[in-house]
Amino acid sequence: MATKSQILHARGRRIRSSNIISYVIAILIGGLILGAVYMTKESRNWLALGKGKTLSSCNLFSGKWVYDDESYPLYKENHCSFMSIFNGVSCERTGRMDSKYQHWRWQPHDCDLPRFDAMAMLDRLRGKRLVFVGDAVTRNQWASMVCLLDSSIPPALKSVITNGSTTTLKINEYNATIQHYWAPYLVQSNSDHPVLHNFSSEQIVGVQAIERHARLWTDADILVFNSHMWGRRPKFKVLWGSFESPDKIYEEVEMLRALEIALKTWSDWLEFHINRTKTKIYFVSRSPTHERGEEWGKAKGENCYGETEPILKEGYPARESNPRVDQMLETTITKLKTRGLKIQTIDITQLSEYRKDAHTSIYQRMWNRLTKEQLANPKTYADCANWCVPGVPDVWNELLYTYIFHF
Repeated sequence: MATKSQILHARGRRIRSSNIISYVIAILIGGLILGAVYMTKESRNWLALGKGKTLSSCNLFSGKWVYDDESYPLYKENHCSFMSIFNGVSCERTGRMDSKYQHWRWQPHDCDLPRFDAMAMLDRLRGKRLVFVGDAVTRNQWASMVCLLDSSIPPALKSVITNGSTTTLKINEYNATIQHYWAPYLVQSNSDHPVLHNFSSEQIVGVQAIERHARLWTDADILVFNSHMWGRRPKFKVLWGSFESPDKIYEEVEMLRALEIALKTWSDWLEFHINRTKTKIYFVSRSPTHERGEEWGKAKGENCYGETEPILKEGYPARESNPRVDQMLETTITKLKTRGLKIQTIDITQLSEYRKDAHTSIYQRMWNRLTKEQLANPKTYADCANWCVPGVPDVWNELLYTYIFHF
């Protein structure tokens, strides 16, 4: 028979064991709670809830547009404090009455696209420089990024400054800059002036000249390129040598050949000048135009003017896609990858092809408003290349945001 001291000793051991178990359970529960708190919105987005696939295994560019008037637009046009300088894309401000084009959300088939988080993006850009390089379509994306971030920045701590080919949003609190650099062909051309360019005239491209542009990108932390203007004409007048040289030699060259040489110039510069441990590089695929209404069932000669709905038929062909151009770009990027320089492609072509309703049309005013005569002839003067903001460029930036955080 156990003595009283043995009984008390056994009871003490049971109490201590119980206390230890309770302590371990408390630690585990606390760890779970802390883990849930620590998990940011961005890391939760990896789960792509409800779709069964993670972002890393999802084709973000295959999907459909879903009308969403609760979550979109991501910002209101009149809440973007710099919208007055974006007259070329601020369609509502310039007289567009229908706003349905602002309320469409891109829904990939196999996952959910993470929602743009302005505060997370600002934290990621702290002490950094993000540069969009390209033409007016790239400027659409830059303007969208400015407006996506704007409401999260106190008025006294931000400014937009233009200096030559560069327009900069400066965010003092974060020591961050978000820039658009005007270089419509990436290499030098006769359309390099940010205001006095005329794409209806003959285009002269210095396919082997890039230094004047590229020296201003060297220390960027994030570079976003676009090739939109290359597909706009079948031939270019190529300049061999420098624009400043008195002995200029010109040659008319097929677009694909000119692009091939220009991409080599661009890739050679990147290979020898980019800091691989610092700079992330993205290439945005061609932005489509909607200038031929017969392609989606309108009468010949009609265009995007008056369109208020996307093309909802899934699989509508990306007519602006040029397989040879795409292959040339893919080959260039693959070669750079083998040399230790990673460039990621953001494919906006197909998803933007559906959006015939979202162009600036006659609701744009870059340097001058359209005249009454031009407004009376929208078939000729509607701009079916640039995009309204808020709108499609916001989705391009949601994709860019996803790549920056997750890939």
